[in-house]
Amino acid sequence: MILLITIGIILIISSVGAVFSSIVASSIEEQIGKRALSVAKIVAHDPELRGAFQSSSPSELIQPIAENVRLQTGAEFVVVGNRDGIRYSHPLPDRIGKSMVGGDNEPGLIYGQSYISKAIGSLGPSLRGKVPIRDDNGAVIGIVSVGFLLEDIEEAIDDYQEKVFLITLIALVCGIAFAIGLSRYLKRLTLGLEPEEIAALYVERNAVLESVREGIVAIDRNSEITMMNKAAIRILELPEEDIQRKHILDVLPDSRMPEVLETGEQQLDRETITSGKEIIVNRLPIKLGDKIVGVVSSFRPKSEIDKLTSELSQVRRYADVLRAQTHEFHNLLYTISGLLQLGSVQEAIELITSETTAQEELLLFVARRIPDPMIGALLLGMHNRAKELKIQLVIDQDSHLKVLPAHINRQQVIVLLGNLLQNALEAVNDAAVSQKRVDVYLADTEEELLFEIADSGPGVPDEWREKIFAYGFSTKEGEDRGLGLAKVRGIAEEMGGYIVVGKSDWGGALFTVSLPKEGRIGSEEA
Repeated sequence: MILLITIGIILIISSVGAVFSSIVASSIEEQIGKRALSVAKIVAHDPELRGAFQSSSPSELIQPIAENVRLQTGAEFVVVGNRDGIRYSHPLPDRIGKSMVGGDNEPGLIYGQSYISKAIGSLGPSLRGKVPIRDDNGAVIGIVSVGFLLEDIEEAIDDYQEKVFLITLIALVCGIAFAIGLSRYLKRLTLGLEPEEIAALYVERNAVLESVREGIVAIDRNSEITMMNKAAIRILELPEEDIQRKHILDVLPDSRMPEVLETGEQQLDRETITSGKEIIVNRLPIKLGDKIVGVVSSFRPKSEIDKLTSELSQVRRYADVLRAQTHEFHNLLYTISGLLQLGSVQEAIELITSETTAQEELLLFVARRIPDPMIGALLLGMHNRAKELKIQLVIDQDSHLKVLPAHINRQQVIVLLGNLLQNALEAVNDAAVSQKRVDVYLADTEEELLFEIADSGPGVPDEWREKIFAYGFSTKEGEDRGLGLAKVRGIAEEMGGYIVVGKSDWGGALFTVSLPKEGRIGSEEA
C-alpha cells in the first residue's frame, strides 16, 4: 500500500511539474513576443521617426531614436527599414544601408500587418515583433522590427524551469513523506490489512451475516444503519427496500441502540415486543480503541428460545430432582438396612415415617402457598439439591405466591430465581461456616412480586455491591463466570423492577428483588 501511494504521488507531482514547466516556457515566450510587438508599435507611431523618412539622410535621424528605444527596453535590436527592406537603423552601425535578413517582412510591407515571428537574422535566431510604418495618408513606407534573441529567451526559461524543478523536488519530498504518513495511518485504520484482504473480509462478512438465523442490525456513530441482514428484515417484518444510511429511529422508532451508543453499556438478553412478536435482543457497542464508533444488535424470536429453554430446563430439573432423590434415598436405604440388621425395627419405622412426613409437608406447603407449578418445581428441585449438599434450604412459612399473571414472563422469573438460589447454594457450600443455610421468601402483593434470598455464606463486601452485577465480574476462577447476576439484573430491569444486595442475619448475602405486576416489557425495539 505504501509503495502504491508513493508511486502515485510521485507520478502526480512529476506530471504536474512537467506541465507547469511547459506552461511557464510557453508563457515566457508569449510575453516576450507581446513585449517586442508593443515596443515596435510605439516606434512605428513615433512622429519624429515617421518624419525622418522624408529627409535626405533618414538613417542619421532614425538610428539615434532606435538605439535609445533598444537601450531603454532591453531589446536585442530595434531595426527600422524602408519600403524595400533597407535598414535605417541597426545595433551594429556598419550594417545600416543593407537589406534586412530573415525573410519575414512581407506581411508587414505588403499587407500592412502587425505580427510576431521567429526568424534567423544577422544577429542569430530571434523572436521579433514587426509593425509597418505608415505616412499621413496611411501608405506603408517602412517597417519596424524589434527582437529578442532566442538564446536569451531560452536562458530566461531555463532560470524559471530550475525554480520549477526545485519546487517540484521539494513537493516530491513532502509528498513522499505525506504518502508514508498517510499509508501508516490507513494501515492503522484497516488493522494492518491490505485492500484485497479487506475486500475478502467484506465478502465473507456478508456471507456469514446472511447465513445466520439471528437478525443483525448495525449503526454507525451517527445512528445511521450500516447493515441489516435478511433475517432481521424478516423478523421485524420490514418492507423490502434499501434502508442503508437511514437513521435507526426512522426505521425502528423505539430502538434503544442510540442509548447504547451514548452510554457505551452493553445490553444482553433484553426482552421486547416488536411487530407483535416477542424477541430477545443483545446490544453491544462497537469500539475502535477507546472510542465508540457504532452499535450492533442481534435478536431472535423469543418463541424459539423459549421452546429450547423450556425443554432444557425441564430436563435439568428432572435430572436434578432424580439425582438428589437417588442419592438421598440411597443413604436412607443404607440407614434403614443398618437399623434392620441391628434389630432396631422401631427406629427404622420412625425414620421412614419422619422422612415421608417431611416430604409430604413440603409438597403440601408448596402446592398450597405457591400454586404456580414451574416455580414450585424449581423450589422442590433446589430443596433436594440443598439436601444433597448438606445445606438447609428453608422456605419461609409466610411465603405466598399466586399464579403469575399472563403478561409476566414465567420463564424469566424462573431464570431469575434459579440463578439467585444457585449462587446462594454455591456461596454457602464453599464457605467455611458452621451453619450452612439458605432462606427463601416469596411474596405477592397487589402491586409487586417480592423475592428475598438470604444465605450464611461470606457475604458481599461493600465495594463489590455494584460490581457483582457487571457482565463478566466474578470472584471465582474458570470460564463462563460472572453471567448469572448480570442476567438477573437485566431481567429485573426489563420488567421495570430492581435488585439490591445487603447483609443477611447470618452475615451472608441478602438479595432482594422487586418486580412490579404492571411491568414495562415490550416498551422497546431492537
